[in-house]
Amino acid sequence: MGILTGNPKDNPLHYGEIYDIWQFSMVAKGCISVNSALKLHAGDGDLKKYLDQTIDQAKLEAEECDEILKENGIAPPPALPSRPEARLEDIPAGARFADNEIAPMVAADNAAGLVACSQIMGKSIREDVGALFAKYHATKMANGLKILRISKEKGWLVPPPLQIKRPEAVEA
Repeated sequence: MGILTGNPKDNPLHYGEIYDIWQFSMVAKGCISVNSALKLHAGDGDLKKYLDQTIDQAKLEAEECDEILKENGIAPPPALPSRPEARLEDIPAGARFADNEIAPMVAADNAAGLVACSQIMGKSIREDVGALFAKYHATKMANGLKILRISKEKGWLVPPPLQIKRPEAVEA
């Protein structure tokens, strides 16, 4: 008989898993709040749709992480209050984020989420926890491609220096 065998949900979480799940839930709840605010600033329909998808995903992540915490006797982090509705026209021009500012912000946030998921998967000893974060990782990969495509289509992508002419190979 091996160590920590059987149904993974019957095995204890280690302290790193507890912290990672708790922190991921807290970040997901922050993502809901921030992306809800950014959605109020967004004017582009595709960007608003993307923000809605990220909000829905963050709600799912927070809910699933909170459930694991509760099942293991850990109090989940508190939810942030919902944002009041506002019209884009009511946000002063100097205080408003433009669509071409919002897109790279959410892309960078998504990239940080990919790294977090990878680290949690690597540390997990419970298969169900690793699989859950692999699922989140796959969703974040797809979301990264979506925001990249939107940014390219809308002309918002600011690429780093591109290697237009490649050096010729030198024969030795």
